[in-house]
Amino acid sequence: MTGILDHTMIRVSDLETSIDWYETNFEYEEKDRYDGDGFTIAYLGPEDIGEAEAMLELTSNEGQDEVEIGDSWGHIAVRVRDLEAAYQGLMDNGVEDYRDPESCGGRYAFVKDPDGHEIELVKRDHGSLWSLDHTMYRVENADEAIGYWVRKFDYVDTRRWEADTFANFILDPKGAPEEAMSLELTYNYDGRSYTDGDGWGHLCVRVDDLQDDWEQLVLREVPEQRDPEACDNMYAFVEDFEGHEIELLERDPNAGSLFPF
Repeated sequence: MTGILDHTMIRVSDLETSIDWYETNFEYEEKDRYDGDGFTIAYLGPEDIGEAEAMLELTSNEGQDEVEIGDSWGHIAVRVRDLEAAYQGLMDNGVEDYRDPESCGGRYAFVKDPDGHEIELVKRDHGSLWSLDHTMYRVENADEAIGYWVRKFDYVDTRRWEADTFANFILDPKGAPEEAMSLELTYNYDGRSYTDGDGWGHLCVRVDDLQDDWEQLVLREVPEQRDPEACDNMYAFVEDFEGHEIELLERDPNAGSLFPF
């Protein structure tokens, strides 16, 4: 499998409001949309998104007026060139002040989307402007979480930052392009547990051959959720040891639709 992260999915209460927010503030464009039975999915990303860069998938369920943001869900991070200017531009657009660069030591900043999903701004010289730099979620067992991604998906623990009370671990597929999205796992040393909520959806890993890679993951004793046959051989889902969902998707860059439906 290629192993790079194809997209991050989050749930939103009002799809059109969310799309407008991301288009207005991050200059995203809607790449594709699928209307299912009781739900709608939209892929978003920068206009000049690279083939190795991850998209943002927004899912809206019919009749769901609000989403619950559990604390196991952390944030997505987007790339900017000038941190202070990017944050000020968002403030000028009417985005609510949340954590400005000064309060974060001038190293990053945070805003929230209309549903309260946290979005980190990080200064990067690579990747498309506003492209997804990493996705973070919190784990209760760092050893199991890191081992899962290393053994099951051949990821590499590329860098980490450790403080007195918590640690951040950054993982990437072996040989991943610099512009590919990373995975950030946050572990707090106080032994806390987390609530899931329904705002956080899943990560999606690109695979080379859905059936072959599924069989390899089963051999590696991955917790199975939905196998390819259960998903009409279009995709599949596994879980990590804490129940975070991971989609497996065989991406055809020449297909007329981003969806395998």
